[in-house]
Parts: sequence; C-alpha cells; structure tokens
Amino acid sequence: MNKLRTCVTPEKQFLYGIHKPSYSVCNLRAGKKVERLGTLAGVPDGESGHDNRDNYPDGTLAIGRADWIFEIPNPFSFRGTTFIDQEWADASAADYRRISLPAKEQTSLTRTLQEAGVSSTLFSKLPAAVLLALATCSTDPQDLVQLAELSCQIEKDANGVPVGLLYRRKKNGRIRPVFHDHALFEAVANNPCLPDSYKKVMVVRPGAQGGSEIVGEWPGNGDTHVFEYLRRNSYIAGGHYAANMADDAIRYAIKELSAIDIQGLRHLYYQRTYIRLADQLGLDLPLAQQGLTPGQLETLRQNIQQAINNQDIESPATLWGWNFGFDYAPSGYRLHASHQQIHQQYAMIPETVAAYAGDLEVPCGGLPAFGCGDMVAEVMRLYREQSGADFFDDYIDCIKNNKRMDGRKDRESSLVVWQDEQVMLFVPKAQTSQWELQLMALNDEEGRAVGNILEAGPAMRASLDQGILRAQKALAGLGARMVTSIEYPKRIASKSRKGEPGQHLLYAFLPRLPESPGAFSEAQLRFINGHYPEDFAAVCRQQLVKYDSSL
Repeated sequence: MNKLRTCVTPEKQFLYGIHKPSYSVCNLRAGKKVERLGTLAGVPDGESGHDNRDNYPDGTLAIGRADWIFEIPNPFSFRGTTFIDQEWADASAADYRRISLPAKEQTSLTRTLQEAGVSSTLFSKLPAAVLLALATCSTDPQDLVQLAELSCQIEKDANGVPVGLLYRRKKNGRIRPVFHDHALFEAVANNPCLPDSYKKVMVVRPGAQGGSEIVGEWPGNGDTHVFEYLRRNSYIAGGHYAANMADDAIRYAIKELSAIDIQGLRHLYYQRTYIRLADQLGLDLPLAQQGLTPGQLETLRQNIQQAINNQDIESPATLWGWNFGFDYAPSGYRLHASHQQIHQQYAMIPETVAAYAGDLEVPCGGLPAFGCGDMVAEVMRLYREQSGADFFDDYIDCIKNNKRMDGRKDRESSLVVWQDEQVMLFVPKAQTSQWELQLMALNDEEGRAVGNILEAGPAMRASLDQGILRAQKALAGLGARMVTSIEYPKRIASKSRKGEPGQHLLYAFLPRLPESPGAFSEAQLRFINGHYPEDFAAVCRQQLVKYDSSL
C-alpha cells in the first residue's frame, strides 16, 4: 500500500520538504548570437550599450545555490501539493503590503472623449473587444449605460428610467431577451458601477434570466431580501437551488453584504435541505408556501435526526457552493462564474447512480454518486489504517502547534484567522489558491465532531454563517474580487449507512488572482505560492480588525 501523502502527522506537527538545489548543467549549445538589446540608463554614454552576451555562457554551468523551494503535501492528498519559493515568500514576510491587490482603477471613456472634444457616438463604432474591456473595467455609470444600450434593447418610461427589455420567443418556445451583443450584455450587467435601475431589468428582477421558479423566500427584517430559485434543468442531476439577493436588496460587492444577508442566504440552504430530508423520511411537512422560522427549522432538524436512525434515505450528501465575482477578458474568455449578484447554490446527491456500458437503456450495475466530502473520508480511513490515529484530531493539533516555515521568531506563527467555540477560520498549511482560507466546524456541546449541516445545531449554524462572512470580508479587504467557495460535508448517517466517524464539516474559500491562472502546474495539482501561510493569516487578521471596527 502506498503511503498517504499528507503534511499532517500523529506527532501533531506539520511535515514538509525543502528543496535546497545545487547542481551543474552540461552546456550543449554550439554557437553564439550576441545582439544589442538597448540602452542601459544611468551610466556614461560609452558604457550604456546593453546586449545579450550573458545569455551565451561558455562551458559547464555551476549553480551553487538556487532558491530554496518548500514542498508541502496538502493535508488532503487529493488536493495535491503546494510549492513556496523562498525568495518570494521572504519578500512578502518583510512587507505585508505585497499580499494585497490594488483598488480598481477609475476608468471613464466618456470623460476622456469629453476632454478630447470627441462625440460619445464613438461608442457605437468601437471594436467588440474594446467594448468588452470597457464593460468590465469602467467605473463610470455613463459609460456603462451606453454599453448596456448597445448590448440589448431597453424599454424606458417617460422619465427615461429603464422598465424592461425587448423579448422574443424562440423556436423552442422559450422567451429570451433580444441581445445585440450577449457577451457585452453579461459583462456590463455584472459591473457594480452600472446603475441599479439597469441591473434590475437586465439580470436581477425575477424572470429576467429565464423561467426559473421562485420556491423560497427569506424577507428578514426589511433590510434584506433573498429569493430561492429552482434550477430544474441543472448540471446537477435532479436540479439544484440558488439563493439570490432579490431585486430590492441588490448586492454586487462583499462590502455591501451584511450579517443578516448571509443569514438569509444560508437559512434557505438549511431549510431546503431539511425539507428534502423530511420528505424522504415521510415526516410531516410545513404548510405549503410558508417558510420556516428559525425555531421551526431547529424542531424539524431534531425530528429528522430521530427518524433517520430507523430509515435509509436516497440522497445522503449535501452539495453547496458559491461563485462570487465576474470578469471577461477582451478576447471573450469568461474568467469566473456566471453572475456577480451574490448567490449560493445547493443540492443533494444520491447514494448511487445507475451504471451503463454502451446500452443506454439497460443498466449494468451502479456506481457511487460523487460527492467531494467522500474524498475527505477516504483520506481519514487511509490515515487511520497507516497511523492508528484520527486524522482530524491530529490535523487540529497540527494547526494549534504550528511553527513558521521560515523559522523566524519575530513574525506571527498562527494559522488561525478567527474562531469561536464552534468553528475555526484558518489558513491551510498548503494553500491550493494563493489566498485560500478554510472554515472548519469543531465539536458540538457533547464533544462530537460536526460533519454536516444536519448535525449542526443553532449555535453551530450561526457560527458557520459568521465564519463564511468573515472569510469573504477578509479576502475582499485584501482586494479579492473573484472567490469560489465550496463545502466538504460528511455523508448523512441513516439506519444502515454511517458517515465517516470523526469527519468535520469543512469549507474552502479559493480566490482567483490576476496573475495566477490555472496552467500546467495546477493541472498537475502543483500549486505555486509566493508567501508563507503564517503571513497570509496575519494579514487576514488585520482585515478582520478593520471589519470589526466598522460594525
């Protein structure tokens, strides 16, 4: 049996490798082509010529001491390995300002044209790539209004306020907006600087994006409003649900997102999951077209826990995710997500899926339906077989006992960004995104690991919601504008199927950074990083201090 590749050890210390390369290179080049590159500034004229002769060395190359490279196996082997360049990380440790992104630059073509004395009718003559770049980068509402009106046909009232779009029925019977430029429409509709009146008619108002039915609602206290949409024909078999901020509570940036907003978004996730489980178990359901109060939600959860010990269920795993942020490259490549309006998606996963091998009508067995939390369970089982210890017990102790990777004593060493009695928000030792954060549910009041939202009581659910919000606030404070968030849950235990003992519910927050595209390294599960995880934890804590002071 191959040894499990993980940085977690029964000795309660993270284990990682350090490459300290020193090597020689046999020079196989035969000729030289020395050419002038340009002029070197700041030196006398006679010495200012700059050429490429250093690129043509003679003889064998001796590399005496190249940069050290830290190799950190991910705690979960299925997530690969992280590599940290010492030179980059040391520079970030010396100056935390390197671990941030600049604010979005103020951009206005309308102002530029006015200053140059050029008519704004030039907008309609610009190439598509330029329009798309402007739609994503402009911060001027005047620019964006013109782009919106180039992308589709917008109806207005007598005061010039948008009230709707022109629609057309397609051959398949579906009614869709009439797009002049669909990519431009999506880009401008997702720009936070577009006036809300345009956002509403283009994408936010119920029905603007299609016929997805609203099957849940969380009105909160009047300051927030969330709709739950059914995505019936989904890439997730059996459909999925989306909790979207409503058209009277538009949120296009994390700084606009409040604690009560996140409570509403998550309440709909808990509610839909508990209702679906209760239905599978044959329990009494609440009245039609009436949402559950927090108290009713908790009563239903407890009833499910009592009944599920005597029955099996068809869908024993949850699926939850959130793509925040949107961007288009001028070349037409969509860089993230499908809609910047804050929303979360969730579904349930069946136990098995029928297997086929050519004949689409006759199954030849079954396959376990995939759930990402199952990979965590596999790591736990293999870790237990090899070490005789519990993976999460050791993992939590490794986090508590963490030491800096560079050995410095004058910098902070904690990986924990925020925690309370229920949850811990922390930087994983091996980040798969340069700015990855994780949120872990800890033990409940009876000392049992909480592995999924059915096992999470009111206090745990409130802490999870708070942890998710704080993770997003910390990342946004550093300049992150695109973040993917996912849940790794334990399978829900029932009469004859038990989830993995000791598995903790885990969330991962994965920002996409401008100069970190997914390339061949990431395709090999080799993740390249430019800072030590301890330094990233420190700057996240700084952001949360700012957030708390603003409340």
